[in-house]
Amino acid sequence: MTTQTPSTQPPTPPAPASDPAADPVRAPAPAARVRSLLAGRAPAPASVRTVAVGTATSLTALLLVAAGAVAFDLPLLIPPLAASMALVAGAPALPLAQPRSVVGGQLLSALTGFAVLLVAAPGLWAAAVAGGLALGVMTLARTPHSPAAATALIVALEAPAFWPFTGLLAAAAAVLVLVGLVGNRVSGRPYPVYWW
Repeated sequence: MTTQTPSTQPPTPPAPASDPAADPVRAPAPAARVRSLLAGRAPAPASVRTVAVGTATSLTALLLVAAGAVAFDLPLLIPPLAASMALVAGAPALPLAQPRSVVGGQLLSALTGFAVLLVAAPGLWAAAVAGGLALGVMTLARTPHSPAAATALIVALEAPAFWPFTGLLAAAAAVLVLVGLVGNRVSGRPYPVYWW
């Protein structure tokens, strides 16, 4: 019967992990590292056609809204509606960009701003309360649309006349959705994902 004697040689250490920076053959070029860092995990860039159609769609919708804002002397509607159009034209698949959220969120936020004015004077404090409450109201109504919080702020800061402001806002939100519908169809992107 033979017995094996333990080996007197020490075990071979594992090969060290390869360091790409130390290996000039495998190290990425500095420009490639910078491109990789800047690219991050963002989605791939949109096609030139998609960008061109989205830009033209936004421009068309916002010029129509601006015409209404000038006609009714309500230029403060432009900032929140520009943000709304950015969602409709730039990210049409998001829940925030759907017609229910664009129109419903804008109108509910305006109503929230007017409700705050029933108990507080127009100003920064009322605007802060209106913006915060508008987010809650939109969430409860399942009409999330973050740009509409700015509409509540505008109402609570400026105290516009109810009917002209609300009527123009409803018409403007509908214009955004309709122009977005056409623009997204032209660019081949489905919009809306759902209406209501």
